[in-house]
This record gives sequence, C-alpha cells and structure tokens, in this order.
Amino acid sequence: MEPQEIREGYLVKKGTVLNSWSAVWVVLSEDGLDYYKKKTDRSPKGMIPLKGATLISPCQDFNKRMLVFKITTEKKQDHFFQASHVEERELWVKDIKRTLSCMKDGKRFARKSTRRSIRLPETVNLAELYTLMKDQDDGVKELKLEQDNRIFNHCFSGVTVVEWLISKGKARNRPEALMLAAGLLNEGFLQPADDLSKDGAEGGEQTTFLDQTKALYYFADSGFFCEGYSSDEDVLLKDEFRGNIIKQGCLLKQGHRRKNWKVRKFILRDDPAYMHYYDPAKGDDPLGSVYLRGAVVTAVEYVPDAKKYDVDGNLFEIITADEIHYFLQAATAEERKEWIKAIQTVSKSGK
Repeated sequence: MEPQEIREGYLVKKGTVLNSWSAVWVVLSEDGLDYYKKKTDRSPKGMIPLKGATLISPCQDFNKRMLVFKITTEKKQDHFFQASHVEERELWVKDIKRTLSCMKDGKRFARKSTRRSIRLPETVNLAELYTLMKDQDDGVKELKLEQDNRIFNHCFSGVTVVEWLISKGKARNRPEALMLAAGLLNEGFLQPADDLSKDGAEGGEQTTFLDQTKALYYFADSGFFCEGYSSDEDVLLKDEFRGNIIKQGCLLKQGHRRKNWKVRKFILRDDPAYMHYYDPAKGDDPLGSVYLRGAVVTAVEYVPDAKKYDVDGNLFEIITADEIHYFLQAATAEERKEWIKAIQTVSKSGK
C-alpha cells in the first residue's frame, strides 16, 4: 500500500551541503518527507525518513530567520525548514508531530479533533491564543507608537499584552500572564520591536517578556515596520505597508523579462491595496509590489511560455489599472480560488 500523503506545499529549506536556503516543494507522507526542486518534478531532490526522527519548533539556530523548524533523523542528520507565516508553520509542525507519534505507536495517521482544551492553563494552545490576540475586534490593538525618535507601526506594549490576557480570562494574574506571553515570544508568535524588548528576549538563557509600557512587541506575521524621521518620499514608500495583512503565502510567478517562473512569497494588504512579493529564501525587502486598486483578477487556463517551463494548471492573471499583467500559479485549485477572492475584495475596497 502506498503511503498516505498528509500535507504538501512550498517551504524554504537550508541546503545540507551548502549553507544556502532555497524554496522547495515538500510532500509529507506517513513514513517520510520528500522535497522537490519543482512541484512538477517526478523524482525528489531528497528524502527524509521520519522513523526515529525528532522535531524542534521553533528552531532558533538562526537569528535573522523566523518561523524555522528542525527535523533531526535517527542518523543525526539535521534538516531545517522555514515557513512563510505562523499559521503555515503550525500546520506543518502539527502534522509532522502527529506522523512521528503514529509511527512510534505503529498506527496509521489520523487527524485529531481540534477542539480547544478547557483544562488548566498549562494545557493552553498557544497557536489558538495567538489567533484570538490577532482578532481585529476583540484582540490586542496594533498601534502606531513614537519612541526614541523612531516610529513603530503595527505594534503594542508588553503591558498591553499582559492586561489583555488577564481581561480575557486567559490568565488569573500578572505572573501567569507573563508566563503565557513569554511562551508566545519563545514560540515565535510575538516578536520584540525595540531595543528594550530585544534585550529582554536575548539577554539571558531564558526568553524574558517585559511587562513595561516602553517594551514594544508585534505579531510575527503583521505589517510591522519601524521608521525614523524621514523625507516625504520615504513616508510615501512606507505607506504601502500600513494595511492589514489579508492573505500571504507562496505562489509561482512569471518574470516580466525572461518569462521564467520562480517561487515568490506574496503578502496581500488592504488600505492601501498592495500585494508585495519577496524571495522566500532571502530577507524582508520586497522584490516588487502590485498596486491593486481597480485591478482585475481572473482564472486562466493558458499562459504564453508556461508549458515551456513545465507550469500548468491553477493559473490566474492580475491586470492592474495601468494594464500591467502578472501571471501566477497556485499550488491547488482551492488555493487559486482563495487568492482570486481575496485580491478581488482588496481591489474594490482598498485605497
């Protein structure tokens, strides 16, 4: 019987020989994890057996890389993967952990109920708590704060987090709230924004969350950015990143000049309506942006030169108000549908 495929999608992987990072197509099955240079490749670039393997998440071996998890095989070979956003990492980690548990117990993979535990605070689900904190109506409010001649956008203070946890009944007192906040920081859900909070996070053996008004933090997949006092041009550029993140993830994008296809991480924001794209293996600076106000997005079945690069299916096209064409490919038909719906909404409602 063929092993059941559990999850598949794009992740960024660290090379086993070189230290370079690159986007790969990853397929998790009941007995291992295969990764491919391209989604359409028939033979994997590498195979990772999961029998006897261990998983660490978050992996903090790389200071400048967030959302990394590490798989160590039975033969002590380390494999590092990076997700594009928190929810994506948590889905992969959850399924890999379940796979490891099933292999250990000699059982077939079966998804557990996702019903939230209502037992003691020690059993709290940090991923679910993070989702509640990000709720736009009832969560922690992201603010624009000025401090030390710098402006911190989409952030909040340590005091705000602690008081929110207590007010929502997630913690009974400040020490318990601090313990939960430190867990969220250690797991990579929250990130330190300023020098004070960074010193607390990196200063000792244990991650310290600061219950202070001047200690600033932000959600790991928010639109956070920091700016000093700058020119009007800089402010206009930064304005692109002020909107709420509506959707994010990896897509294949066709280049405008060479017409080749590469994996890019996309972040869709509203108000203003922009979609920025990044090299998922490199830093946080975008390679480009697409202004979506008045844009048209449709599913397409054919793109010139696509089959030349073995790209077929789940294609869609964005035509901006300036009549610039962007051709993209989603991993699945459902994912294409979700991206089209999200982009259509932003193009009509965003500024």
